[in-house]
Amino acid sequence: MCCEIKRRFLLLYATQKGQAKAIAEQICEQADAHGFEADIHCVSESDKYNLATEKDPVVIVISTTGTGDPPDTARKFVKEIKNKTLPADHFAHLCYGLLGLGDSEYMFFCNGGKIVDKRLQELGAQHFYETGLADDCVGLEIVVEPWIDGLWLALRRAFTSRTIKEDMSNNLRAVSNGVCAVTVDTHISGACSLDSEIQHLKLEELKPQEPSLQCQTAANLHSGVSVQDTEPSLDRSVPPLSQSTLNIPALPLEYIDVQFQDNIGQAFLRALVEYTSDAREKRRLQELCSKQGASDYNSFIRESNVCLLDMLHAFPTCRPPLSLLIEHLPKLQARSYSAASSNSFQPGKLQFVFNIVEFPSSPCRSVSRKGVCTGWLSELVAPILQPHENSLHAKEGKSSDIKVSIFARSINTFHLPSDPSVPFMMVGPGTGISPFIGFLQHRQKLQEEHADWKFGETWLFFGCRHQDRDYLFRDELKSFVENGTLTHLKVCFSRDPPAATEKKTTKYVQDNIRLYAKEVARVLLKERGCFYVCGDAKHMAKDVNDTLVDILSIDAEVDKLEAMKILATLRQEKRYLQDTWA
Repeated sequence: MCCEIKRRFLLLYATQKGQAKAIAEQICEQADAHGFEADIHCVSESDKYNLATEKDPVVIVISTTGTGDPPDTARKFVKEIKNKTLPADHFAHLCYGLLGLGDSEYMFFCNGGKIVDKRLQELGAQHFYETGLADDCVGLEIVVEPWIDGLWLALRRAFTSRTIKEDMSNNLRAVSNGVCAVTVDTHISGACSLDSEIQHLKLEELKPQEPSLQCQTAANLHSGVSVQDTEPSLDRSVPPLSQSTLNIPALPLEYIDVQFQDNIGQAFLRALVEYTSDAREKRRLQELCSKQGASDYNSFIRESNVCLLDMLHAFPTCRPPLSLLIEHLPKLQARSYSAASSNSFQPGKLQFVFNIVEFPSSPCRSVSRKGVCTGWLSELVAPILQPHENSLHAKEGKSSDIKVSIFARSINTFHLPSDPSVPFMMVGPGTGISPFIGFLQHRQKLQEEHADWKFGETWLFFGCRHQDRDYLFRDELKSFVENGTLTHLKVCFSRDPPAATEKKTTKYVQDNIRLYAKEVARVLLKERGCFYVCGDAKHMAKDVNDTLVDILSIDAEVDKLEAMKILATLRQEKRYLQDTWA
């Protein structure tokens, strides 16, 4: 027998919040079992790899941030490959596979990955594996897991192809020297076949008593499992899932050891299985973390925003140790908020607005709860806004003692036009108005300091549910109109009845935009102004985009396809800008 030489491939990731890194590390961990060695790096670590001379296959995992931008860690990388002086065959030697992560609720789905993919192709690089685009809106794992499963065979084929080319080259050199030789790499061919067989192993062929095996059979838990003939829920399934064999992920090795004096005590659901004593509950957890149960996972956990407490309520015999929770629960990510103030207007002060996210109780959630960050922030400001004895911080001191850790993150495009004479329109319903308050504060300061400058007109389309409860910055906006900073203020209230004097009601911001269609077209097409949108990506931003397409189509007298091209040009010129969130 001979020792298998592991084939190296370069594994790069570009991450914003850690998902791309986690997936890349998952690929790295699996590589060894498939006969490969992954040389893993963040794309920002350019001193540790060199694509210009890379001969081995390259695997790239890249997420998308903002309104379709590559992650911050990939900015330098993207800038380098976008260098227009690079020749068209700069990466002709390179073969790669790319997995993009994104969210289809945003307009530019997986655009970070698409930008890199397109540019590598333009520079001559070739795919050895088709590009995968994973959607966080429906569940990244739906695309990620099959893509990783198929990666290993694609890598074997890439290495086989390279070996054949090398052998052909060697044979040609041998022929030129008067020697004829034909070589066949039976090891690689056999390995490819073996890998294919491993991919199709049946669950019953594995030994359930081995704790490290990747799959378990349903039979070893069938006794004692009573599945009622009802609708599925978080803690209960129905056929065919309840009768199928399951492919569940291997339990990863523990990499930390947390100890307390009192000895208190994803992959995450898979880990919970090991600490659940009831056979029925254990079976359901196995279903939820299996490939066969992906649909149930999305319905009862992902879409229902189920947290750890909800899981422990649903599966009472699940008793995980604290060390496991610390190991598997992800660290809290920083929350991004648009500044609702201008430093030039209020030096040393920062203002931002947030909505309290609430999750009502449901069949999957036994208790209602608030969002982690917004719930915490609401408790912090409660003594200031509604002081009472029961407030969390009522007895802890004055409001000046409250501290919130923040860090600044600049946005390269979403800012005022550099030329103050350029007119611009802003669309910001609800908390989407936040950055525009900063815009207007900055504009007011400029007008006060430069009375001789020419300033373009400004429009704000604002909307909320109720005028008496949700009209954010009402006094500030009134002041901006009075001093001439804001030329046009158009508001609407979706839940209030129309006033008796109103002939036509406008419920949403897109209704007001349509009402002023001629002015919108004039500002954008004739005066080369800017159009900003901030707020909900799923509904509002999409509706506003469709409204603009209709307006441009009518004004330019073209069909909607041509109007969409005009809007795409405005985006490229940085005159149609969005700051949206799901």
